[in-house]
Order: sequence, then structure tokens, then C-alpha cells
Amino acid sequence: MRDDWRIRGEVFVLFLTGAALLPTLSQAAISAEVAKKCQILREKQFPPREPGNPASGSAKGSSKDQIEFFKKCVANGGNMDSQPQQK
Repeated sequence: MRDDWRIRGEVFVLFLTGAALLPTLSQAAISAEVAKKCQILREKQFPPREPGNPASGSAKGSSKDQIEFFKKCVANGGNMDSQPQQK
């Protein structure tokens, strides 16, 4: 009898662990159009130091700034002002 409850408890714990690891439904994938538009806006906002060499780094801002800009653009559905961000 005790073994039966122990097995049920283990199955319940495994079920809860699996449910916790599932991705939430509120995190939907972004569309390709929004991603492309935000990528273009990000490239305009943060141009490379050397034209034609993206490995040279950005002339304006850091990679963290670029990531925040892209996330904000995606959150706004690709509608961003072309003005530089003020901090």
C-alpha cells in the first residue's frame, strides 16, 4: 500500500516538473516581417564603425543597446521612431 502511494507521489512530482518546463502560451513567435523591419531599423540606428564590415562593432552604442532597441521594436510591432534614443 505504501509503495502504491509512493509511486503516485513520484508520478505527480514528475507531472508538475514537466508542466513547469513547458513554454508558456503567452510567448508567441514574432512574424518574419516584423523581425526584418526591426533588423533594418537597428542597422540604421547603430551603423558599423567601418562601412561594409559588421564585425568592426557599432559606431553608436553597445550590443546591449542594440538588443534593447530590437526588443522594443518587436514589442511595438516594428513601429519605431527614427530618432536616436535619449537616456
